[in-house]
Amino acid sequence: MRISTAQYTTCGDQGVTIDQRHIDNAAFARQLYLDSMDPVEAAADWTHALRISRKNVIVALRTSRYLADIEGALVQSGRHSLVFRQLLAPPMSQDQFGLVCPSWNKSLENAGKPLPAALASAVAAAVRERLDHGIVRWQSGQLPRRLRDMRILLRVASTLMALQKISTSRRTRLAFEQENAIIKLLADNGWSKLPSRLIDTRAAVPPLHFMHKTRFATKTTAHQEVDIACGLSGSYVLAMECKVTNDVTNSVKRVNDVLKKAAAWKEHWGSFVMTAALLQGVVAAKDVQRLSDAGVHVFWSHDLAAFQRWLATQVQPAMLISRP
Repeated sequence: MRISTAQYTTCGDQGVTIDQRHIDNAAFARQLYLDSMDPVEAAADWTHALRISRKNVIVALRTSRYLADIEGALVQSGRHSLVFRQLLAPPMSQDQFGLVCPSWNKSLENAGKPLPAALASAVAAAVRERLDHGIVRWQSGQLPRRLRDMRILLRVASTLMALQKISTSRRTRLAFEQENAIIKLLADNGWSKLPSRLIDTRAAVPPLHFMHKTRFATKTTAHQEVDIACGLSGSYVLAMECKVTNDVTNSVKRVNDVLKKAAAWKEHWGSFVMTAALLQGVVAAKDVQRLSDAGVHVFWSHDLAAFQRWLATQVQPAMLISRP
């Protein structure tokens, strides 16, 4: 689906001028996202997410002896911290918990790796300090643990976890499909895939070649990962970030991530690295405008033909003719 390329503008929030194309594309992508939310399928996904979340809460409670031994549970698996974070007042995301407990690393939770004893103690201390005694009243020592308390805790924690799970799993699935659509487009147009490696000034990506899930060298030691890297004419390289968002709040984080990477690449590579964002889902038009204002090329999953046409202008015609 191709949206009009007319360069109209309008005033958005707080008087910000927004390209009309961004408004049109954002509205179209939002409608596509809504159309994909089949109520029967969504209900089935929600039931499954709740079931898995309830199981994780029960295991974490039993392993920690109903929060009497949080350290012991974490020594067995860092994944239990996912449950413990939901029992705080207020519940915390991974990044938020990392601020209050700097020694903790979310990779240990994601991988389910055992925590060293010292780290488990630090995490447990942070959890106990912030526990929501409205749902873990027996922890105050004033009341015995009751079945009613367990039911409330189970309902609250599993619901919070299921919300996160359903949102993340949907975005992950759509992102996988989005990236593979780009890979297929490139392959169908004669591009060759290279093994992923660190891209630096000594070894850039040759024209008509691309890499999937690779890294760009920057001036910092934390090299920035990119979803798709395409070699263009004149030693230029396109760094494309594929972003699927579930809501406008989430889109702010995704857009900020692209802008952060674009700034790091520009600082290290200058104009030789072009940054692009392939968008899908619910994105605020004003955030799309922020990408354009920063010099990021914006494309949409519902209009891959526009990306294909643009990409053809970035490779010398002689190269295209010489390819089989």
